[in-house]
Order: sequence, then C-alpha cells, then structure tokens
Amino acid sequence: MTGGRPRVVVTVSSEGVVSAETRDILGERCLDYVSVLEDLLAARAVDSAYTADYARTAEPLRQEVRDVERA
Repeated sequence: MTGGRPRVVVTVSSEGVVSAETRDILGERCLDYVSVLEDLLAARAVDSAYTADYARTAEPLRQEVRDVERA
C-alpha cells in the first residue's frame, strides 16, 4: 500500500525559483506531471531528480493457496 494520496508539492522561494516534488506517485507515473507543471507555469524544467517513490511499486495483494485435508 502507498503512503498516502498522490500529490504534487510546489514551492516558490523568495527569489522566485519554483520547485516541485511529486509524492506518493509511484514509478514512472511521476514523469507525466513534469509536462503538466511546465504548461501550468509557462516554464521549462532545468533540473530534475527521482525521489524514493520512483523505485517504489504498489504492493500486490497477497494471495495464499493451501492444501487442506478433508476429515
């Protein structure tokens, strides 16, 4: 299970530098947000790095199969 609801955190410094970080968006899905943010901000990304969420994957449901002897 993921840590929480997928979100994008945008920060604007006092110098006007905009940075953004995706949270709880697993794997390459985070890359979909780069172009959306560029369009919204009328800007282009100049630097990027993967967060720990990039390497995380959704945990599959655990399924167990057992043989049961009849009485």
